[in-house]
Amino acid sequence: MTELKNLHVEKRETTLVITISREKALNALNKETVAELQQVFDSHQDDDSIRAVVITGAGPKAFVAGADIAEMSALDAAGGTELSAGGLALTMTIQTFPKPVIAAINGFALGGGCELAMACDIRLASEKARLGQPEVNLGVIPGYGGTQRLSRLVGRGKAMQLVLTGEMIDAAEAHRIGLVDEVFPPEQLIDKALEMAKVIATKGPLAVAAAKGCINRGLDVDLSAGCDIEKNAFGGLFDTSDQTEGMKAFMEKRKAEFTGK
Repeated sequence: MTELKNLHVEKRETTLVITISREKALNALNKETVAELQQVFDSHQDDDSIRAVVITGAGPKAFVAGADIAEMSALDAAGGTELSAGGLALTMTIQTFPKPVIAAINGFALGGGCELAMACDIRLASEKARLGQPEVNLGVIPGYGGTQRLSRLVGRGKAMQLVLTGEMIDAAEAHRIGLVDEVFPPEQLIDKALEMAKVIATKGPLAVAAAKGCINRGLDVDLSAGCDIEKNAFGGLFDTSDQTEGMKAFMEKRKAEFTGK
């Protein structure tokens, strides 16, 4: 993996913590940062020592306050399409990553920052967090999946309202509409994210990956097709050592020792 200029990455036990570190730019997503995030996820795709990922932003003000406007301002249609493609590739990588990804939203999550958070599996927010898709204020629209993931999370009407007005909402409202899953005092946010990651790490990693895949894939098909996806994933897990160990441990009233095999 090449040297990272815009990210701080560390492993805490079985959790990979990625901090977007462009604090002076409110952690805005420029092309280089998107490429570095893609690199980190790609390089840990098959790392069995990682059971969960936490993404957050450096400093007290921002998770990611948007894309880099100065970088975008000179683009033409081809350049804009290319920029969107890179962001969409990253968010899809996060959505399909085999380990759960938790967004610890410590401040502003606007535009590309909100889209990055929505690609994650679980969103935890600081009470000081502010979220929104303000792209229409710039004469453009969300380009990293915002028009698609937001409606899936909060419904068509609320997504229309947020995208078409460009308004920003606080953490309490984001929680109320289902955009974030839990809200904590700022000083507790990272610890709560790490605690959740630690709980997930005690579960069968193959089962966790299968459950994540079933939920995400099922949202894009009808109920019958989704249940077929679940049935096949459920059955497949019965050919794993983790299933044998998990059920044996339950019957023996002890803690399971999963190996991811």
